[in-house]
Amino acid sequence: MDAFDLSTLVFVIFSLILTAIVYKRRSSNKTKLPPGSFGWPVIGETIDFLFSNPEKFVSNRMKKYSPDIFKTKIMGEKTAVICGPNGHKFLFSNEEKLFTSFRTHSMQRIFQSYQSNSPSPSSSPSPSQSTRVIIRQPGFLKPEALTRYLGEMDLITQELLKSHWEGRNEIKTYPFAKFLTLTLACRFFLGTNNTDRITKLVNYFDDITLGLHAMILNFRGTAFYRANKAAFAVRRELIGVIKEKKEEMANGVKMQDILCYMIVVTDSKGKFMPENEIADKIMGLLVAGYSTVATTITFLMKYVGQRSDIYEKILIEQKEIVAAKKPGEVLTWEDMLKMKYSWNVICETMRLTPPLQGTFRQVLTDFTYAGYSIPKGWKVYWTASSTNKNPAYFQNPEQFDPSRYEKRDEPTPYTYVPFGGGPRMCPGKEYARLAILTFLHNVVLKYKWELLAPDEKVVGDMMPTPEKGLPIRLHQH
Repeated sequence: MDAFDLSTLVFVIFSLILTAIVYKRRSSNKTKLPPGSFGWPVIGETIDFLFSNPEKFVSNRMKKYSPDIFKTKIMGEKTAVICGPNGHKFLFSNEEKLFTSFRTHSMQRIFQSYQSNSPSPSSSPSPSQSTRVIIRQPGFLKPEALTRYLGEMDLITQELLKSHWEGRNEIKTYPFAKFLTLTLACRFFLGTNNTDRITKLVNYFDDITLGLHAMILNFRGTAFYRANKAAFAVRRELIGVIKEKKEEMANGVKMQDILCYMIVVTDSKGKFMPENEIADKIMGLLVAGYSTVATTITFLMKYVGQRSDIYEKILIEQKEIVAAKKPGEVLTWEDMLKMKYSWNVICETMRLTPPLQGTFRQVLTDFTYAGYSIPKGWKVYWTASSTNKNPAYFQNPEQFDPSRYEKRDEPTPYTYVPFGGGPRMCPGKEYARLAILTFLHNVVLKYKWELLAPDEKVVGDMMPTPEKGLPIRLHQH
């Protein structure tokens, strides 16, 4: 080949490459991505997301870019954050159509058995989706099932208040709330009330919760390292519980909890679920039923402790319920329906301090929202806090006002969604409601309290935590 032919060939190849680049850029320009920034290479905006508080992270970018949607890169993923009531409605209406659940990479590593061999999320149920199917099929979390458990929930709460609060002038609310909620969750999900085992699990679950949205840095001192280590310990403990439960069932013990059901359920091929997978699913349920309920109880005590007028209204309502009951009679479903004001107080607690900042979804197919295109494979981040403190939806949003839920114009649809919505609405909503109301009922009837650190700092990223554990001084009636 002479020099002319060689130069011609190089020119043709160069022209083809240049044409391909231009075509690719023009094609990509047709995709109008949401406004925003992907941040730094590799880590994106993850550090700002985790350490500046996710609620503040979202609020700042809604003001800077768009109140409807913005793009970012967090937890290693290109992510669209969809905001506001219209965003809530759009997300809830398109679950398993446009997106499916997504566990962050730290979650996937911590919950080891969820690393399936399936080719894509669209071809098989996600881990959390399959867990929801398991607990919904036998109806464990339906009101009729919870009603049978309510009396025991009441007695457990009374017993723990007596053993941990009676005779003491000061207590730390948050550690107690965690022990109470884990005790209830273990009794309900595992069918166990072994206090030594529960005490051992509390610290492990703290570490797991903190590591679920941590950066994957697996060396001593990091949140992810501690979470991984804690998950291993919990998994080992739960496998021990599973073996004990199998032995009891073989000896004729009747199936009465979620763990028993998971042991006997089979897939479409008639295969039983492996013990490791059962342990991970139960661990996920315990984490969900432990941290969010404990957080709500803690901040409920904080807000009520600051407002004696609200405390008195709760007390009047609870005394009316007791007056209609026989001495020593436990709470019933009908009693719960009468606790309307108490529930409004709890709702206001969750509005001001959401127990969970948000969740992720994976985009199954390209879609358009608010005039912007979101490509398949991206992630979507959903958070209730994009509306909770917006004055357009809640008058005086920083004010603790339970009466706002009695007004016809508040809250506007899709502005208050602490449990999500649509097919992925939290299946444990009723369980959480009963657990918190039962606690509130028993506490106000016996105690009044004052905050010992009223200006206590709230720390934590995805899970708000009072820095000193919310210390209170008790005054018994």
